[in-house]
Amino acid sequence: MAAETVLRLTGITKRFGRLVANRDISLELGRGEILGLLGENGAGKSTLMAILFGHYVADEGRIEVFGRPLAPGRPRDSLAAGIGMVHQRFVLADNLTALDNIVIGTEPLWAVRSGRQAARARLVELSERYGLRVDPDRHVGALAVGEQQRVEILKAMYRGARILILDEPTAVLTPQESEALFSILRRMVSDGLSIIFISHKLREVAAICGRIAVLRRGELVAEMPSEGASPSRLAELMLGRKADPDEERRPEPASRPRAAPLVRLAGVEVAKEENSMALSVGSLEVHPGEIVAVAGVAGNGQDVLADLLCGLRGPQSGSLEYDSGPYPPSPRRAVAARIGRVPEDRHRDGVIAELEVWENSVLEIYRTPRFAAYGFRKRPASVRYGEELVARFDVRVSGIDAITGTLSGGNIQKLILGRVLSEKPRFIVVCQPTWGLDVGAVGYIHERLLAARDEGAAVLLISQDLDEIQALADRIAVMHGGRLGEARPAGDWTAASIGLAMAGA
Repeated sequence: MAAETVLRLTGITKRFGRLVANRDISLELGRGEILGLLGENGAGKSTLMAILFGHYVADEGRIEVFGRPLAPGRPRDSLAAGIGMVHQRFVLADNLTALDNIVIGTEPLWAVRSGRQAARARLVELSERYGLRVDPDRHVGALAVGEQQRVEILKAMYRGARILILDEPTAVLTPQESEALFSILRRMVSDGLSIIFISHKLREVAAICGRIAVLRRGELVAEMPSEGASPSRLAELMLGRKADPDEERRPEPASRPRAAPLVRLAGVEVAKEENSMALSVGSLEVHPGEIVAVAGVAGNGQDVLADLLCGLRGPQSGSLEYDSGPYPPSPRRAVAARIGRVPEDRHRDGVIAELEVWENSVLEIYRTPRFAAYGFRKRPASVRYGEELVARFDVRVSGIDAITGTLSGGNIQKLILGRVLSEKPRFIVVCQPTWGLDVGAVGYIHERLLAARDEGAAVLLISQDLDEIQALADRIAVMHGGRLGEARPAGDWTAASIGLAMAGA
């Protein structure tokens, strides 16, 4: 018998000016089903989920939850109807306990007494039922990433979620943690929960989902059972062209005598600050013409290492060298020394969203004589530079004067990478370069990084994506608890051994 339909979207259309983000989308979700939702960046997934959650109001169409109409544009009604969401970037307060994070907002401000004892009992019951083990009294900031994700899931379940939306749930997990999450999800759907699973990891979608829906350019282009849905077929549906995610993208670097290290760290210690852990690097060298990858679960000190190498922080002790001399002590000097930076948070640290595309294209070099004279900006030269960058790096924009914040994540990342690579950097620090990007954008970014390596650049890749690390790295080091291990040849590692090292084994 067909499963009961718990969610029905009919004819959903949403426009932003001339842009049609969703066009006549009709989709159903059954009780106890995991539905995979795929699509390129900008395909309309986020808009569709925002409409479902009440953050946007559809221009056309209707939504029914458990057979009842869902009022548009009212997030409180979506929560009351049993819809919960776990975002890719967790919405938790680090300075509160797991229990506090879960119950906050569920009690009226004028309540005479808190129901913490009942809340704790309910939390323990949910934890045991689904295998979501979390210490309710630990502060979230002290929890591992996998534990924080469990808090997010428990928060949704505590509020009565019967439909759970998971946005890139394995992006920050080790392979072992991903397998544990899948076991938890199977247990939950066997208990009647329904799940929408949004991911760019095609093999995972095929493995965990019973059915898959694919969006392309705002339209629903395919629905199919996951059985027999190959990654290459899914990629082709997402992109509208042939694409094989198993295609070998990693040519070996051209054989050349190994040059002296361009970057060398020895005995480096960085002190702990309020929002970051201490960093300890016994030894790290990066040579021209190689990619050294640093693997690790988020929050283990990778951000401190990146800040150190971009001139944003200084070492407390140890030796830090660049080209056999002192390392540039500031971001401006790092840029002048041809050190390129692709930050982890492309929206917060990579661009100024309110500026136009051409302005962001020269953001790090606008004071140089090419683009400024006597304190005045050379606008024609800057615009021309931006136009060439956009064309060369396939940044898809409506015009060079488009507001950067309106671009998709993939196009913003291409803009940042193009800005870096156009200046022919000698050393590139690139953090999570394909986080949340679709298979087409991932392939493009990887090809550009490999080309930079083959042209002689030294590349330090900081990533949580083991497929990415194994596809790109010549040597791999693992960071855990603020300590960076030895960088060993990529062939010495397996996905399992990297995952175990990321977990501290």
